[in-house]
Amino acid sequence: MSFIPDTSTLIQFAIATVILAITPGPDMTLFVSRTLSQGRATGFASMAGALCGTLVHTTLVVVGVSALIVASPMAFFALKIFGAGYLVFLAWQAITKGSAFSPEKKTGPQISLFRSWAAGLGVNLLNPKIILFFMTFLPQFVSAHDPHAPGKLFFLGAMFIVLSIPVTAPMVFAAEKFSSAMKASPRVTRVVDYLFAGVFSAFALKILTAQAK
Repeated sequence: MSFIPDTSTLIQFAIATVILAITPGPDMTLFVSRTLSQGRATGFASMAGALCGTLVHTTLVVVGVSALIVASPMAFFALKIFGAGYLVFLAWQAITKGSAFSPEKKTGPQISLFRSWAAGLGVNLLNPKIILFFMTFLPQFVSAHDPHAPGKLFFLGAMFIVLSIPVTAPMVFAAEKFSSAMKASPRVTRVVDYLFAGVFSAFALKILTAQAK
């Protein structure tokens, strides 16, 4: 099947996805907070909204990148170089500033599942870092000369969602224990930060050295 990337690409993408999924951020803070204050159903609704946002980002990236490949392979190459630089920037921020995770257990009126889903979708779609990340991250796994690039990008976007679910769902099932553990063990968060920094620096180096040959 031409839309499935090679095994090496799939393994690299899977590693990056899992590390990104376990790195604390606005999405994780939202659905853990909602679980703590409103219950698991609300937490899962928020998580589903965030994953739907990921699908929207993937679609926009595929349409935009596909048009860029057709219009100018050199412009696509420039996007990948910019993407490599952005990954290095994210790695540096992970080490110097660390992850953002501060869930709150607020009591209040029950929030509907739809509102929770919409909140997850909004946090994902309106986060400029996520927009920029997907725009620069996904293109690293396709070639400007690959006629099947659009299909592969869609496949990788779907793969990102599928791999994120088994990583994030347990956080909702055990939100209270997970939140307490994260607060009590900041070293664990720092290990994740360094994993994130190491993997994405490696991807940046890979694209830069590959294009230099």
